[in-house]
Amino acid sequence: MAEQLTKTPATGRNEKVGFVVSTKMAKTIVVEVTLHSSHPLYRRLITKRHKFYAHDEQQQCHVGDVVRIRETRPMSRLKRWRLVEVLRQAARLPTREEIARAVGEQELARDTRKVVEKGSEPRA
Repeated sequence: MAEQLTKTPATGRNEKVGFVVSTKMAKTIVVEVTLHSSHPLYRRLITKRHKFYAHDEQQQCHVGDVVRIRETRPMSRLKRWRLVEVLRQAARLPTREEIARAVGEQELARDTRKVVEKGSEPRA
């Protein structure tokens, strides 16, 4: 995703679009913004990635979401951005608890893989 640096007319603050790579902190997301530029001499494409810590008040983001963040006052040692909107949500895998509710705990606990004993493997 290419970095989109725009200044909003009302506030004059920078905005960036990137992917959420971490949501492990409370009310904080880590957004990775990718910048594509051309090398000045060789004219080859160079990809640079930057990580920004952004404030997510409602904790609505998940890993893989595409979000827009805006520059703001310093909120902590690393956090200087805040979430403006979620542009695209990522597909989310179900948790173990959701699977257990759907199929039952007994089915989830039962191991259905076949155990191959040593020495009984067919030879080619």
